[in-house]
Amino acid sequence: MTLFTVFATYLLLGALAGTLAGLFGIGGGLIIVPVLIFSFELQGVSPEISAHLAVGTSLATIVFTSLSSIRSHHQRGAVRWDLFRPMTVGIVVGAVLGAWTAAFMTSDQLQLVIGTFVILVGLKMLLEFSPKPGRDVPGPVGLGAAGAGIGWASAIFGIGGGTLTVPYLSWCNVRMQNAVATSAACGLPIAVAGALGNVWTGWGHADLPAFSVGFVYLPALLGVVLTSVFFAQVGAHLAHRLNAKVLKRIFSIMLLMVGLRFLLS
Repeated sequence: MTLFTVFATYLLLGALAGTLAGLFGIGGGLIIVPVLIFSFELQGVSPEISAHLAVGTSLATIVFTSLSSIRSHHQRGAVRWDLFRPMTVGIVVGAVLGAWTAAFMTSDQLQLVIGTFVILVGLKMLLEFSPKPGRDVPGPVGLGAAGAGIGWASAIFGIGGGTLTVPYLSWCNVRMQNAVATSAACGLPIAVAGALGNVWTGWGHADLPAFSVGFVYLPALLGVVLTSVFFAQVGAHLAHRLNAKVLKRIFSIMLLMVGLRFLLS
């Protein structure tokens, strides 16, 4: 594949990820990571690092895409900054540890973990399961501990944490609008710490393709960022025009198939 073909592929990936993220209200990382792994296989990237490169690159894209989301939610006054601040302390520590944990996994082990997570998210969407509010918001120490767990898992899966943060905050009796907005804000420190952790753990790896900075592949980063933000708005617009329930079921089945592909490959 030529560099032009590679870059065009990642422009299309960004458009797909952005549209689906806007359509279903999920983070783009859940889509980007599996597709990047498949793309890297076709591109001839070493299978020993394809999953690590996908996770690191996905987190790097979220650094840029989360800024637009945070700005939008902040303008509506929906971000609970009083929750964000203590969670961020734990998130940064957890995300760095998550990147370090992933570095000790083989690519097959990392794909197995990602596949399992994708299946669980698909089942959650298909069964429409959401935790019911069951407790009050904890203090700074509790929020920091929760942030550490969310940051650690998110850095391994290559996601911005919304799949984990929103249910947690909802469980803590935070209004859904505030939970979504605060989760979007939490995605930025997760992405920054996770991406930098993957740059560090992958620095100088012998199997890295050209134009890589650690476990971040720059053509994919640029291509996805250029199109995903715009197409997220397209997806959000379509969400108000299409049958969201049917589309959500179709997407959840697609996630189950992707997850099974990882588990059985």
